[in-house]
Amino acid sequence: MNQLSVQHLLGIKHINKADIDLIFKTADHFKEVINRPIKKVPSLRDITIANLFFENSTRTKLSFELAEKRLSADVINFSASQSSVKKGETLIDTANNILSMKVDLIVMRHPHVGACDFLSKHVNARIVNAGDGTHEHPTQALLDSYSIREKLGSVAGKKIVIVGDILHSRVALSNIYALKLQGAEVKVCGPKTLLPKYIEELGVSIEPNIKKALEWCDVANVLRVQNERMAINYFPSTREYTQLFGINKSLLDSIGKKIVIMHPGPINRGVEITSDVADADQSIILNQVENGVAIRMAVIYLLAEQIKRN
Repeated sequence: MNQLSVQHLLGIKHINKADIDLIFKTADHFKEVINRPIKKVPSLRDITIANLFFENSTRTKLSFELAEKRLSADVINFSASQSSVKKGETLIDTANNILSMKVDLIVMRHPHVGACDFLSKHVNARIVNAGDGTHEHPTQALLDSYSIREKLGSVAGKKIVIVGDILHSRVALSNIYALKLQGAEVKVCGPKTLLPKYIEELGVSIEPNIKKALEWCDVANVLRVQNERMAINYFPSTREYTQLFGINKSLLDSIGKKIVIMHPGPINRGVEITSDVADADQSIILNQVENGVAIRMAVIYLLAEQIKRN
């Protein structure tokens, strides 16, 4: 297999293990490219990509833009806060206006679940989901799995715990799909109010005690509490959350083994994780950032190759 089984990357639940393997193999090549003195390749110099971000983003938007430019694509950046969306323009009208400029591929982040799937059915362009509401964030899950594979040799058979605000996290859902697809064991740990009711139906188990969760796992992927998505209080105070679920050096030292620490960012230092843990040698947080560019280059390249074949 040398091409993806899908025309869009809307979510991990839409792809298969062979797709993931192909993306990782392609990312291996691009990881080597971005560590050269000359970091660009001419692969997509005839492709135009629009980044449509209807939500604020720093890391994801920069990562996609850098990936696109490393591939020599022409790039259009769109911000909803400075667009006609503020005047009432619909998503389809916005996309079609951009497509009339002969755009081939759209990378979109949107606050509403299913927005990318909806757009893929109404416009003639490849769509990459850069996060839709509390639903999925597929490229983040791919770069997380890729980083685990790079650090531990494989994902299959590894024990991964996802800690924090699972309820509001698109990163958590995409990670669960991706990790299970690759044969990992997955547990979640966090306040009961921040765990979805259906979570165990996805083949994961719940560990309410943070120390037991860390003793069990090979990798802890730590998520922040997404206060911006909360209309009510899900726990009494930030201080209490930190006491019960925050990860600090003394807690890690007490579990008797060295585990890998991950975080998709942005980090709330001193809340879900302390600086001495985030910056420790067992942390691969900065590796995740670097791998994000390679993974996004791979996804964009593979989708663009389908356009060229048609």
